[in-house]
Amino acid sequence: MTKLEETVGKLLISKGLKISTAESCTGGLISSKLTDVSGSSAYVTLNLTTYSNDAKIKMLNVPAEIIEKYGAVSEECSFSMAKGLYLLTNSDICISTTGIAGPTGGSPQKPVGLMYSTIYTKKTYNTYKITLNPNLPRIKMKNEFAETVLKNVYNFINDNF
Repeated sequence: MTKLEETVGKLLISKGLKISTAESCTGGLISSKLTDVSGSSAYVTLNLTTYSNDAKIKMLNVPAEIIEKYGAVSEECSFSMAKGLYLLTNSDICISTTGIAGPTGGSPQKPVGLMYSTIYTKKTYNTYKITLNPNLPRIKMKNEFAETVLKNVYNFINDNF
């Protein structure tokens, strides 16, 4: 059975696309999945794990005001991360993730299991709000987030390229 990251890799190659990631709550797991595929250097440009707010600001040029006003776990921060990654890499597809994998760190407004992910390109973007069962173990939560993002990337490519 073909893994999703292999299917995404084949699609990226067939379309001649380059991809980059800026991950927070997934901690580099999407990057790891993409680069687990032999030959991924043909389509992976740059992968960053920007876990802290400071890293988001310094590496991706996320305005501090966005984090102050909306929080790191927000649609606005996710968009800004992906756009900053695009400006840094000029990759065809830039992905960001920011969320709360738990089991701590959640609030009523932003519970454990909440993640925002943005897929950003030169012409368009889409930000996804993903909510998972807050009782999932942390590792399972990160894996579910990563798999959901890869599915979204696959569908996004098919819809936009």
